[in-house]
Amino acid sequence: MRRPAVLPTVLPAALLAAGLLLTGCSAGDTTKQSADPKQALASAKRQLDTTSGVRIGLHADRLPTGVNGLRDATGVGIHPPAFQGSIKVAVGGVDADAAVVATGGKVYAKLPFTSRYTPINPADYGAPDPARLLARRGGLSSMLTSARDVKRASQVRDGKRVLTRYTATVPGTTISSIIPSARSTASFAAAFTLDDRDRLAKAVLSGPFYPKAKDVTYAVTFGDYGLHRAIKIP
Repeated sequence: MRRPAVLPTVLPAALLAAGLLLTGCSAGDTTKQSADPKQALASAKRQLDTTSGVRIGLHADRLPTGVNGLRDATGVGIHPPAFQGSIKVAVGGVDADAAVVATGGKVYAKLPFTSRYTPINPADYGAPDPARLLARRGGLSSMLTSARDVKRASQVRDGKRVLTRYTATVPGTTISSIIPSARSTASFAAAFTLDDRDRLAKAVLSGPFYPKAKDVTYAVTFGDYGLHRAIKIP
């Protein structure tokens, strides 16, 4: 008959513990939300620069008529900068796919209807050296610290991960170091999505990537941080 008397003692203690737990979560969330956006992007650059390797995907829905340029790139980038994967370029109004290995400042491609890798100059196809995508200076990570007017836009949940999206503008001088045909005097609209560890998960860039053509939007995705891959000249 005395057991119910325990409830008045246990219940307030339980409620207090729950309240402290909720308060702790709220404080953690607030700290995350109030983090300086530029510091978050700087952290993302450090992690992209120091990872052993990462899976990269680059895609443009379409290129303006008459433009020769990069449509897609999918593969693995590592440090020191090297890339192995495939690219799709638009040349003369036709899309062409090629397996690519880029390392040591040289790019090799297995072009359509060939069985061997041969050296190519990616500029002939309006494309950058894929290995440069992961360069610590002048590569994709440089966008993160050269970005201006950085603002925290929104948060979304992806399974157990919380992704934070930031908007910004990136100087054309930075973009042209990645895709040489980009107008260096322009500003490019950018949106960066960081995961809950401040790693760059996605970048969307819009602007004048090609001369005398309409603006193009590229989406670049990053995943599998910490990959190890030996990339050698084929």
